[in-house]
Order: sequence, then structure tokens, then C-alpha cells
Amino acid sequence: MKITITGGAGFVGSNLGIYLKKAYPNYKICAFDNLRRRGSELNLSRLKEHEIDFIHGDIRNAEDLEQIGNCDLFIDASADPSVLSGIQSPVLPLINSNLLGTINALEYCIGKKSKFIFLSTSRIYPVKAIESANWIEDETRFSWTDTQSIPGISSEGIQEIFPIDGSRSFYGATKLASELLITEYIEHKGLEAVINRCGVISGPWQMGKIDQGVLVLWLARHYFKGSLSYIGYNGSGKQTRDVIHIQDLVKLIDFQIHNFDIFNNQTLNVGGGRNTSFSLLELTQLCENITGNKINIQKVTENRAADLRIYIGDNQRINKICNWQPSKSVEDIVSDTFDWLKQNEQKLKSILT
Repeated sequence: MKITITGGAGFVGSNLGIYLKKAYPNYKICAFDNLRRRGSELNLSRLKEHEIDFIHGDIRNAEDLEQIGNCDLFIDASADPSVLSGIQSPVLPLINSNLLGTINALEYCIGKKSKFIFLSTSRIYPVKAIESANWIEDETRFSWTDTQSIPGISSEGIQEIFPIDGSRSFYGATKLASELLITEYIEHKGLEAVINRCGVISGPWQMGKIDQGVLVLWLARHYFKGSLSYIGYNGSGKQTRDVIHIQDLVKLIDFQIHNFDIFNNQTLNVGGGRNTSFSLLELTQLCENITGNKINIQKVTENRAADLRIYIGDNQRINKICNWQPSKSVEDIVSDTFDWLKQNEQKLKSILT
């Protein structure tokens, strides 16, 4: 089997490619990436070590995809993943990366008769609807209640039937638009495809930033004794997110690849769920415990555009299909990432501080 992964030198793409190559040494794995994100260049030696082919190309350019040749499966893990993109910067670059890139990938798959796995995002759900859900404030976090007037949400999280009318961010809109196009290609072009709506993904080799990769950023700032801010919600630090370890995600994708028929034409929430969730306050405590460092964390009371008090995805649908559950806890993710930071301190300091 030949598998192409766009964003193949990024966090998800590189970990996925290496996992698959280890599990299936006879498979041909191609990592396709434009190396635009800082830190992705560090993965090139890892890809080479595992005999993964690397193509320096840009998904925004259809001609670049022709370098790949034929492949059996195309996994789109490329994106500009920042929720603030387009809000605090021009919109067109985001649309080119996340929507035009998907269109080019879809056209490639139809032309080459490749199956398609698309990594979408929980950010396709609209902000105002999520923020209007009933919530309670606990000692260390915000939580949703089971009494809701909106369908598809409970204390367990948001289901795929949650209403999608409303604004979500330019980033979320590009990913939702991509999802809609994928369903049209499935219906009218015979594409075989799976859409995974991922929440927060984290673990070793993620180059965390303020607006994407919060767990790694939080741990790195504690490790290197930097500074942070609780932004929004009165600076409480009680914003809550679910998270999934990168190894749990790649194991699921492995299962999807080899059981494609049961996932074909499915759109699925893929996240940590309530059992694997954290607030910034709780994450701070974990980071202090593992690093032994306590750092300055300022309080910024004003909310940012498109911010969310809570996001937890309800994985009921995918659980019914394959009984999948994340195996790694938040503590596991912090511990694994801490070990990676220690082993690669000199390489990472300039990127993560």
C-alpha cells in the first residue's frame, strides 16, 4: 500500500507516518509538506531515519501534488490551524491553505482513485451556540450541565448532531466548507472518504504556540521558566478542553485505514471526551508538579474573538462503530511531553519559548 500524508512533516503527519512505517515496513509512506511551520524542519531527520519519502511541496499548488504519482490512500493532515487566523490577519492565505488545499487534494484523489481521510476540527461548531449552553463553575473548571435547550450537547460533550448554523471563526469555516465539499465528492464523484473532527491533539513533537498546541506551550513555558496568561473569562483559567494523545489518534487512523468500509462516508468526533479533559488551572498544577517550576501567569479579563468557555467532544458515534476510547490520560500526555522536552531541550528552546 502507498499512503500519502499532507502536512507530513508536521506534528500529526510525522507521528502518523512514522507509526505506520513501523507497523507496516512494506508500506510506502510519502510525507508531503511545505515546511512553513517553524519546527517542522526538525522532523525531516526522523522521516529519513524511518525511510519515509519526503516531498517538498505545497497543497495550495495542484501541480505540486503530481510529484506524488499514484497512491492508495491520501490523508490530509495539512492546515493553518490557528483560530485567530483571518481574524487578526488577512483571510485569503487561510482560505488558500485550508479550502483550496482541500479542493486540490480532492481532485487528486478522484484522478488517482485514492481513498481519502480528512482531519477536520471541532471548531466547525458555532461559537455563539456553544457559549449559550448551560454551564456551571466548579472550583477548578467550567462544566456543561445535562439540562440543555440545544440538541446534541450534555455534560458528556457535543455530538455530531449539534446545530451548525452561526459563525465559528474563519478557520472553522474553511474546515466546514471542506467537509461540505467532501460530501459532494462522495455523492457525485464516488469518493471514498472519512472525516475526523479532532479536538485538541497533543504530545511529543508538537511545536505549541499561543493559538494552537496549548498543552505543549503551557508545559514548555513552565519547563523553560517563561511566562503565560490566563486570557478571558475574567482571567480565571477555568476554560476547559478535551485532549487526545497523538498516539491514540494514529492508532485510530491505523484502524480506519484497515477497516475502511465501516468508516466510509462517516463524519466523526474524535477527541478525549470528558474523561480526558483539562482546564488551564488544572494544567498549570500538572506542569508545576512535573517541572518543579512555578512561573508568572498574568490574568487578562477580556475574551478574545471566537474563544470558548468549554469544548468537549462526545465520542458516542465512533464508540458505537469500533468501541474506540482514548487510552492516554492528561497526566500521561504531560509526562510523555515532558520526557521529550528533556531529551530535546537545546533544539526546542528557541522554538518553544
